[in-house]
Amino acid sequence: MNPAILQPEVQDYINQNLKTDPTTLILKGVPFHKVRATEVVEQIEAKGRCKKKLPTWFQQSDIYYPNKLNIEQTSSELTAEYKSHLISGKTLIDLTGGFGVDAYYFGKIFQQVTHCELDADLSGIVKHNFETLKANNINMIAEDGLSYLKSSSKDYDWIYVDPSRRHDSKGKVFFLKDCLPNIPEHLELLWSHSKNVLIKTSPLLDITIGLNELEYVKTIHIVAVNNEVKELLWILEHGFSGNIKIKTINLKNNGNEHFDFFMEDEAQVETMYSEPLTYLYEPNSAIMKSGGFNSVTEAFRVKKLHKHSHLYTCETLIEFPGRAFIILKSIPYNKKQIKALSIQNANITTRNFPDTVQNIRKSFKIKDGGNDYLFFTTDVRNEKIVLVCAKVE
Repeated sequence: MNPAILQPEVQDYINQNLKTDPTTLILKGVPFHKVRATEVVEQIEAKGRCKKKLPTWFQQSDIYYPNKLNIEQTSSELTAEYKSHLISGKTLIDLTGGFGVDAYYFGKIFQQVTHCELDADLSGIVKHNFETLKANNINMIAEDGLSYLKSSSKDYDWIYVDPSRRHDSKGKVFFLKDCLPNIPEHLELLWSHSKNVLIKTSPLLDITIGLNELEYVKTIHIVAVNNEVKELLWILEHGFSGNIKIKTINLKNNGNEHFDFFMEDEAQVETMYSEPLTYLYEPNSAIMKSGGFNSVTEAFRVKKLHKHSHLYTCETLIEFPGRAFIILKSIPYNKKQIKALSIQNANITTRNFPDTVQNIRKSFKIKDGGNDYLFFTTDVRNEKIVLVCAKVE
């Protein structure tokens, strides 16, 4: 951390060049003796990424930014605030503090928060920023969180940890044991300091795999922002042995979408199927990740088009956590009938269908966009069909 970065003239220069090409600045150099051009560019690039993701930091003067990778890996303020309201108590320790966004929001709920960060330079940056933001109830520990716990006799109301995938773990399927820190290996250590653990994981983690690796899972939150799943939150309570609750949320600008169900109940729901009716419903990405497809039919009184299509239909327009469409036409997947539609532009979705959107566009010369929505899917009779729809706003 270079304190000269915080000098008023350097901060002014950073703010004035947020939209300047970084290469230009490096080639031209900066008019400062104690700050290198690469340091200034690093601040500019990192701050630029915070404008939407971390507006509190972006709008606050005298914030020191780490490299842009730290900003990419940190929680957004939107998701940090959401998770802070899931738990409560007096004390919390964040074992993988990073840039401190989660710790900052936990600090609004808990009386005392401990922020552990192995990278001493990053820990110093976060300490400065917390002082600037007047987050005075956060204790900084420049040490590996697990090592600190091992040497500590303190108990906490909650332990929070955000393990990251190791660089050598390959493929989309991964295990928590592939992450740093290895949570399954250290659960006993966590339980010796708290009865409650909150784990944040990547949305790529398979829920079944996570459940097999963890114990005492009470609730799983699937958090999406504008229909993109951002994180899975695992709430563990020592000794819990009941029915695990899955809570999905899609955080949107025009109102959040919630849907909850219990895992054991999902398998017991008797799902109803139907041909396409008047309206078509497509669940949001958080529900798609949850696997609660049968519970959706029971909660909203809708019917599925097919066991594996995950599209729903009914005769009435309802409030649904996802997208709603009115079905204008249902036709078989037949080249002649599709070409007869004379659709040049359309938004295309495939669900439980053997071909890709790209190949469909190429085959039928349909460009992206427009007001028509085409769903290529499989119906209850295992027939390939095309649903021509208009979106319900």
